[in-house]
Amino acid sequence: MSHIRDETTEECAIRELEEETGLRLDSMVQVGAYSKVDRDPRGRTITIAYLAIVDEPLSVIAQDDAAKAEWFSIKALPPLAFDHEEIMADAIGLYNKLSTHFYRK
Repeated sequence: MSHIRDETTEECAIRELEEETGLRLDSMVQVGAYSKVDRDPRGRTITIAYLAIVDEPLSVIAQDDAAKAEWFSIKALPPLAFDHEEIMADAIGLYNKLSTHFYRK
């Protein structure tokens, strides 16, 4: 795991996405950092979440330590663990903000 010291959090997120799903992207946008002390009952965990925007669902295959990889409609997400609903709400808000700014008619 020597690469951890040689990459930014964005580079780490891009690498992890590819390792877990086979999906290779060039960039992502940081959603935020989540650090509530009790956010994960398994132990102290800090998460820096990223948003990746693709034009259409691309093929993904569970790899590395991912048990499953698939796309879900934002309107029909499965139950999410811990504070992941909050993270998704923040990501959706950021997406709406970005899409309004970049895709104005």
